[in-house]
Amino acid sequence: MDVYGRMVARGEWRDYALDLMRDKAVFSIFRRSSEVPIYRIEKNPKLARKQGAFSVIAAGGLIMKRGHDLKRVLAVLDDRLQIVHP
Repeated sequence: MDVYGRMVARGEWRDYALDLMRDKAVFSIFRRSSEVPIYRIEKNPKLARKQGAFSVIAAGGLIMKRGHDLKRVLAVLDDRLQIVHP
């Protein structure tokens, strides 16, 4: 929630949804609530021993990061370069 709170404060994210399914949990992040999610953070226990239970997935379905540690997986969302205008 720390990363989510900072991005909301910046005005980049505005809404979220939490889906609890039988085989996984999904935290979806939206720019606007009427759109498709820009990122999905999934926890799939079936992948815990193989690739890691946690993954960050972009809107197009690209898996941006996958791993065993949620903090390290979420770092992909927090380390974005920003263009600074004078």
